[in-house]
Amino acid sequence: MCQLQTERLILRQWEKGDSVPFAAMCADPNVMRYFPATLSEDESVQLAQKATALIEDNGWGFWAAERKDTREFIGFVGLHYQDLDIPDTPFIEIGWRLAADQWGKGFAPEAAQAALRYAFEDLQAPAVYAFTTLANQPSRRVMQKLGMTDCQKNFMHPKLPRDHALAEHCLYRMTRQVWLRLNQG
Repeated sequence: MCQLQTERLILRQWEKGDSVPFAAMCADPNVMRYFPATLSEDESVQLAQKATALIEDNGWGFWAAERKDTREFIGFVGLHYQDLDIPDTPFIEIGWRLAADQWGKGFAPEAAQAALRYAFEDLQAPAVYAFTTLANQPSRRVMQKLGMTDCQKNFMHPKLPRDHALAEHCLYRMTRQVWLRLNQG
């Protein structure tokens, strides 16, 4: 089972102690403002269990993110095999969700860069994609910081009503060739 490390973070398998801070994070309307709803404690537990099982099965997934300095769980960052009915699927998706008090510290791009390295070096993925609702400028900025480019293939999320305020999504991509060029030396 894979564990990744960055200068300040450990991306690891989920632990029992992660469930309380994860549930609090997923119940925070600020954290969840670009999702259709906050999650109940049970829904958060189910999501963490699913992430744990996928990491057990595949060796990778949406890893729990832990700060090295405080050993604090701060959210998740990682990879997911995506086969929703959206443009360019199936593909490997990169995603993140961090507690609001951890925003603005560079943790999302730092951890995402490690996940991209794993996707391109270990999984030999030809490309990695990310998507979010159009209004989610913070996540779009992370995608851009990583060097991902907008595919210009906006789509309506298949799990949301077409008239939902968050339904329209954008799709970003990073190819292995671009990643190698950006990360030489």
